[in-house]
Amino acid sequence: MGDSAGDNSRSNFHDESLRIIDLAKELQDSASSLLSKTWSEEQAICKRAFALDSSIQKVQASVEAAVKRGALDRNEAEKLDEDLYKARRIINDGDVSLLLPSKSHGTFLRMFLGPVNVRATKKDAKLKVKEEYNNYRDRTAILFLVFPVILLTLRRFCWQGCFPVWAVQPYQAWLLFLYTSLALRENILRVNGSDIRPWWIYHHYCAMLMALVSLTWEIKGEPDCVYKQRGVELFLRWAIMQGFAMLLQNRYQRQRLYTRIALGKAKRMDVVWGETAGVEGQLWLLCPLLFILQGFEAYIGIALLRTAFAGVVSEWQVVFCGILLLVMAVGNFANTVQTLMAKSRFKAKMKRSKSKQELDHSSPPK
Repeated sequence: MGDSAGDNSRSNFHDESLRIIDLAKELQDSASSLLSKTWSEEQAICKRAFALDSSIQKVQASVEAAVKRGALDRNEAEKLDEDLYKARRIINDGDVSLLLPSKSHGTFLRMFLGPVNVRATKKDAKLKVKEEYNNYRDRTAILFLVFPVILLTLRRFCWQGCFPVWAVQPYQAWLLFLYTSLALRENILRVNGSDIRPWWIYHHYCAMLMALVSLTWEIKGEPDCVYKQRGVELFLRWAIMQGFAMLLQNRYQRQRLYTRIALGKAKRMDVVWGETAGVEGQLWLLCPLLFILQGFEAYIGIALLRTAFAGVVSEWQVVFCGILLLVMAVGNFANTVQTLMAKSRFKAKMKRSKSKQELDHSSPPK
């Protein structure tokens, strides 16, 4: 009797396990069918998106050719360019962009993360990556300002004018972490459609390299440490100015970017960076500050090279950091000038459009 009941129980368990296996296979078949259908639909949408982008390029080329031949007015061509840009922005900034192939991850991301796909598959996730990047910049701008102030204050009142190694090297290690994390975040943003100028990522590569090299640079003490540590002091003073400029840029430019996004002149994934400027009144504050920063950065680079060539501090790290500072200063200056020229051309274009509209309104009806 007991054996019969046990056999029935085992039979019920066996039947139930077979039923569960059949359900799992059915669920797998349904999921495969859905994914196959979804993939086919995605491919169809991608083909339409590529075809539309090709059409936009052809129309842009035709408009430029018509302007050169004199068959189309320049103002009309600019209006057409704006409309075509809006159409392309809808593709690149909307839900369609989630289905398009992502940009190449690049060597830097593969080196740190390996063959991992860092592209977000949902728009909310993309925007969260961007907001976290902006918040990270806000936090680091404060630290960029506070750390040098603390070091310079302690040097004057507690360390008799000499930086101890144990105080400077942790700051240099933090700079290496900061620039590495910024470069990683910016590369991830580019993969997800953010229009970051390549120079600013290269700038962070240079800054990473400089921070790494400075960790191997022996901080000279007595005797005559004030003269031998002049480069460190100048760099910390520059960092204070840079932190102050970052706070101003974060405050003014983000609001300006939101306005540009609302007007359809920027993508939602775009971010602001050092060479951009805000509204008209802010140009008078930010631009001189940026040029002063770049000039001071070049001055520090020259000072380090003079110190090395004069034989005061002749380590190779001094020469290397001096050259990197000069390269970054020249690159920052060139990008700032390029942005201001683009802004000037855009303002001239807007004035021409406004003048044309006023002329059309003032003309008597035919």
